[in-house]
Amino acid sequence: MFVDKVKIHVKAGNGGNGCMSFRREKNVPRGGPNGGDGGKGGNVVIQAIEHLNTLVEQYFTQHYKADNGEHGQGKDMHGSDGADVIIRVPPGTIIKDAETGEILAEMKIVGQTAVLVKGGCGGKGNTRFKSSTNQAPRVAEKGEPGEEKELEFELRLIADLGLVGYPNAGKSSILSKISSAKPKIANYPFTTLSPVLGVVRVDEEKSFVIADIPGLIEGAHSGVGLGDEFLRHIMRTRALIHVVDIASTDGRDPVNDYESINEELALYNPRLAELPQIVVANKIDLPSAVEGLKKLQKHLSKDSDYQIIPISALTGEGLSQLIYSAYELLQNNPIYEEEEPQSEVIEYNYEPVYTIEKKGSKFFLSGKAVRRAVLMTDMENEMAVIMLHNKLKKMGIVRALVRSGAKEGDRVEVDGVEFTFST
Repeated sequence: MFVDKVKIHVKAGNGGNGCMSFRREKNVPRGGPNGGDGGKGGNVVIQAIEHLNTLVEQYFTQHYKADNGEHGQGKDMHGSDGADVIIRVPPGTIIKDAETGEILAEMKIVGQTAVLVKGGCGGKGNTRFKSSTNQAPRVAEKGEPGEEKELEFELRLIADLGLVGYPNAGKSSILSKISSAKPKIANYPFTTLSPVLGVVRVDEEKSFVIADIPGLIEGAHSGVGLGDEFLRHIMRTRALIHVVDIASTDGRDPVNDYESINEELALYNPRLAELPQIVVANKIDLPSAVEGLKKLQKHLSKDSDYQIIPISALTGEGLSQLIYSAYELLQNNPIYEEEEPQSEVIEYNYEPVYTIEKKGSKFFLSGKAVRRAVLMTDMENEMAVIMLHNKLKKMGIVRALVRSGAKEGDRVEVDGVEFTFST
């Protein structure tokens, strides 16, 4: 089953709560605090794995959740960190934020990894709050919630060469003859319903990867016949093998077929139209191919950049020449690198320390630092609330709320947590 586009939900682990505990031993009447810290929540990590060529695993498993960190305990025992979850994908997978469409990571090479969502930090135990003026702190932090996102995975097959052409031009037959791939072959349109990869071996030490892109038709760039779904798989190819049915077995004109496919490539992405091509004139074993070949050769005689290779996928005639010509073409065309490729998760986008918004009589605070401070505070612990108030003062938020019109007793909300404002 070939799957090249999925939407998944990922949730990193929450940090473990810090422990509020005091040393209790015989003959030690005033033992100090000994609450341990909570463990860090696990991350959700993506990794490019060799030999994978589909997103079928994510199709059947659309929710990924890393383990939470364990809570701290007495006797200064820290909680263990939560285990990471690793999502295995094929090289060529692009990860996007489902809400914004922003590219977060691009897995280009085998073994590459990236953190999709980070686990929450563990809360501090009461040992951390001991000071010269507070010998017995009765406060501990809660664990920070882990990040959570909706993501889209899109696979773009990584191949050296792409086979393009109209349905029934013979692309699948050619692939089956020059590689070990076994595509479905039959005499009707859209026999190939998903891209197929094959490895072509020139000799024991030389090889290249070729992708059979399902047959394109007029309007493919705008989605006709699922063309736009297929065209993205040739975005990283270094060259194209353009297969033309010169025998006109479906009643089409070879020159019109050739021009129509090139037009669809250009409309989808101008770079595709600029890729070097080998034009393969297929089905020369049929009597009607003679006239079609002459017509195509005459049409391309003005363009010395394109090489025409007559072949028969049925009899095997011309296939050896095609293999060696394709390999030589690849040697003269380096691997294409997109401008400013995104290879790692974007983690450092600018975000204000806090923002304040008033709706009715309630004030809403947002911002990563504010959210973290509030969510890690035990709102039922009076001392913890006092510490939170002092934190917000140091961050300048209390003063900003006053400037925004907040008064004593007004309601303030942060990420669903509501409390009463006080200066």
